[in-house]
Amino acid sequence: MMNSLKKLPVRMLANAARQQSAAMSSATGLPPPLTFLTDDEKMMKETVAKLAQEQIQPLVKKMDFEHKFDPSVVKAVFENGLMGIEIDTELGGSGCNFMTNIVVVEELSKIDPAVAAFVDIHNTLVNSLMIKFGNAEQKAKYLPKLAQEYAGSFALTEPGAGSDAFSLKTVAKKDGSHYVINGSKMWISNSDVAGVFLIFANAKPEDGYRGITTFIVDRETPGLIVNKPEDKLGIRASGTCQLTFDNVRVPEENILGTFGHGYKYAAGFLNEGRIGIAAQMVGLAQGTFDATIPYLLERKQFGDAIYNFQSMQHQIATVATEIEAARLMTYNAARLQEQGVPFQKEAAMAKYYASEVAQRAAIKCVDWMGGVGFTRDFPQEKYYRDVKIGAIYEGTTNMQLSTIAKCIKKDYAA
Repeated sequence: MMNSLKKLPVRMLANAARQQSAAMSSATGLPPPLTFLTDDEKMMKETVAKLAQEQIQPLVKKMDFEHKFDPSVVKAVFENGLMGIEIDTELGGSGCNFMTNIVVVEELSKIDPAVAAFVDIHNTLVNSLMIKFGNAEQKAKYLPKLAQEYAGSFALTEPGAGSDAFSLKTVAKKDGSHYVINGSKMWISNSDVAGVFLIFANAKPEDGYRGITTFIVDRETPGLIVNKPEDKLGIRASGTCQLTFDNVRVPEENILGTFGHGYKYAAGFLNEGRIGIAAQMVGLAQGTFDATIPYLLERKQFGDAIYNFQSMQHQIATVATEIEAARLMTYNAARLQEQGVPFQKEAAMAKYYASEVAQRAAIKCVDWMGGVGFTRDFPQEKYYRDVKIGAIYEGTTNMQLSTIAKCIKKDYAA
């Protein structure tokens, strides 16, 4: 399917999606429901579900134990076009829309949220920034490689700059036609395997956060040190490393976008990234739910299936309803992004709510499984470990609530 998609110009895919949506709207006089997917989105969903079941699921436990992706999984996501979802077909990408990103992340997360994180960060942060702000030369050089060859990494967070992201201390000093970067980053996803990094450094500290600039830095650049991956609670196959910059010389032409606009790019694209994390949490919740319900239908106590007890049914119904609500919020935020209208509040709401729902679902599924849910013979314990990161990265729960409150205040003050 993906090979056929790659042959279609991105405009054709976009036009087909609009025409299909318009046809449905004109037939009913109403806009399509949020869960309506275009034919291309449905094809991608089915392709990814099959890929995840056949090529990723057999390796999930191994990758989690070894703290790294199996090379066959990395190869598979590239070969199936999952690393260049919104990159033009002319540059080796799949030429799809933002919603396709969300569908892909959700489907992968049902099987392994670690693989989903790898794909999500690469697409919604690295590729998106390069597509929107890269010049012609940068796009021609990097986008084909990002689509087909190597992963990208988004390096913003520092030891002293987490939620307060713009207080970063990494600096870039002008030296002729180059900038020399010194400092460090931490909690940088994909950094263990990335071929290129988007580094946020302050190139004019006297201007405060308005000096923050985005630099494209190749992995082999002298002075760039990728330290060992952190030993994490969950999504363990997804490498998260500290970076050290020791007089890293970067040519001026490797500035991405406008000098001093790095803070704008980080803030803007983290909003998109939050929709991706919401999709990851929805997929995780659905994945652990799907893995648990068949057991409840088969496992008998007191002469009847556990599922048939009313108290269990009420819990199951509550979790299923919350998952669907989180999915609708996530899809709504994604469609708003596609329409080019403000979506900051909706992205924060989706990320906040989906991470809360996923945590409740993961806890409940371990509870429902009983003793076996506490063992590594069943997948529920991994979902339980993986879920916690959703309330932390790309903006903690409290930061999402602050953003939502700020947007509400603005709405009512207008």
